[in-house]
Amino acid sequence: MRIIIAAFLIAGFPCAASAADSMAFANNLGMMLASEGPCDLSFKQSAIEALIQKKVSAEDLGFTSMLQMMTSGSEIQIGEMSPSAKTAHCSQIRRSAKAYGFID
Repeated sequence: MRIIIAAFLIAGFPCAASAADSMAFANNLGMMLASEGPCDLSFKQSAIEALIQKKVSAEDLGFTSMLQMMTSGSEIQIGEMSPSAKTAHCSQIRRSAKAYGFID
């Protein structure tokens, strides 16, 4: 198995690196989307769509299921936060949401 993965990486096969990037992006976006309600935000749907168009390959069939799983898991994590942790969390989410054009 290691030989196959190494061969793909040496040959420049994009799947291994882009799968990890896609998973990390789904994780981060899932956390942001799960934070919308608890942080009293309202995201621009067009900005979310534009970010997906820019960051996710059209051939990435696993992105949506990964995003759903990460969003659901993040909702649980946010629900278990202390008030101070939630304040810190929402502060950074608000900053990131603004940087990505999700909010004004």
